[in-house]
Amino acid sequence: MSIRIIVTGGTFDKEYDEIHGRLYFRNTHVPEMLRRGRCLLDVHIQTLMMVDSLEMSETQRREILRTCQQAPETQIVITHGTDTMVDTARLLGRHITGKTIVLTGAMIPYAFGSSDGMFNLGSALSFVQALPPGVYIAMNGRYFHWNNVRKNRELGVFEELRTADEDA
Repeated sequence: MSIRIIVTGGTFDKEYDEIHGRLYFRNTHVPEMLRRGRCLLDVHIQTLMMVDSLEMSETQRREILRTCQQAPETQIVITHGTDTMVDTARLLGRHITGKTIVLTGAMIPYAFGSSDGMFNLGSALSFVQALPPGVYIAMNGRYFHWNNVRKNRELGVFEELRTADEDA
């Protein structure tokens, strides 16, 4: 069974314009990352959009939802900007059943060479194959359920809202 990778942009795919000193989008780095990682999985890459998640509209978020709903694959990885990844995961989690969807991103652009993107993409591809149907976020070697995660902006990491001990 094939895994669909839906590209939406985010820091993952940003490039640096040295002349103007700004980050911008050109093309996704996902195919190169899969080649460099020697990925042997059957994947279908779909570039849906290339946007900074802070600029992502609700219309674009709903386009991600529709794309996931219409995808024939039951295992989907979405590359997404980290700033509003939780918002998209929440929308998907409330509307999609029967598929395993893992959102991932990067804190440092892949083009910089010191990015966490390769690790996060590899983790997401592993998690999407191992986790039961549901919507998850995969960052820094961990996965989180869509309704129990937040981005800690002070530390630059994702964390659970509540632990299993608190739920007991």
